[in-house]
Amino acid sequence: MASILYLHGFLSSPSSLKANQTRAYLLQHFPDTTFICPELSNSPAELEAQLQALLKAHPDLLTGGLKVIGSSMGGYLATWLTEQYGGRAVLINPAVTPFELLKDYLGEHENPYTNKRFVLSEDDIGHIRGFYQPQLSHPERYKVLLQTGDETLDYRQAVQHYAGADVYIEEGGDHSFVNYEAHLEGIMAFLNSAEATQR
Repeated sequence: MASILYLHGFLSSPSSLKANQTRAYLLQHFPDTTFICPELSNSPAELEAQLQALLKAHPDLLTGGLKVIGSSMGGYLATWLTEQYGGRAVLINPAVTPFELLKDYLGEHENPYTNKRFVLSEDDIGHIRGFYQPQLSHPERYKVLLQTGDETLDYRQAVQHYAGADVYIEEGGDHSFVNYEAHLEGIMAFLNSAEATQR
């Protein structure tokens, strides 16, 4: 049975709108596909072990090539996974260098979805930097959806970093990627493509 991994962004959760829209779409159109959407740890030091444990617990994720959707910080982590394990990734307004952006977010936070409180430290920024992939081995394995109205990230950074990928730029919108559900058919067509799925 095929599986798709969805990775949410910073201060988000498996209950986010895009995660729910993806879940509902798969249920309707691909009922035999397992949707895996973990609650990512608020502690960057735990993220790598969490992702490795997830792949071990769901070996079907790597059967035939990893298929992952990542939003914002989730897109950053999805890139790391794809470079490590192959497969295909769809990135929604991905963070390219979140370790630079998050320097302005040091201190205490509360996840609005889970109400969990945590502190982001300088050490955490170092752990986030550890996932950085300065160069993509196979840009064709990525589909990148960007909106120019993203108020959190400069979409042009992703255009440059993912040069050679299937990059779609939409005028306006915001960081949440407005009207995401309209792109799910294309997202699934890309993930299910047989090309360039293996490591």
